[in-house]
Amino acid sequence: MNISHIEHVGIAVTSLEEAIPFYENLLGFKCFAIEEVEDQHVKTAFFQVGQTKIELLEATSDESAIAKFIEKNGGRGGIQHIAFAVEDGVQNALDEVQEKGGRVLDKTPRRGAEGLNIAFLHPKTSAGALVELCEDPKKK
Repeated sequence: MNISHIEHVGIAVTSLEEAIPFYENLLGFKCFAIEEVEDQHVKTAFFQVGQTKIELLEATSDESAIAKFIEKNGGRGGIQHIAFAVEDGVQNALDEVQEKGGRVLDKTPRRGAEGLNIAFLHPKTSAGALVELCEDPKKK
């Protein structure tokens, strides 16, 4: 697997409307995209920080992974995942992880925010962190 960079850090928030002003007004970042990913029951907002992005995630359903994360976190948001861009395809990366004995949450890639193919590794594989593998946008 060839990881090119940290693609983004995903931060769960209870409200994009309340969270975006912190990143824009206090840190000086510009939100460049807001998007709903219906099948994941999430609304996202993106900020570019150098080569890496910050992805804010707001649940659109109580059934979403973000809603469950916030509930487990005492009703507060926080860092929910880290995403790595892979240059040789998400499916190849998933296959390699499994060949090396790692566990995955997604057996095959699915469509995520920004139209990228993504997949998640099981947190038990990555010492408790939720790791997302996504296609390198430069290779898309």
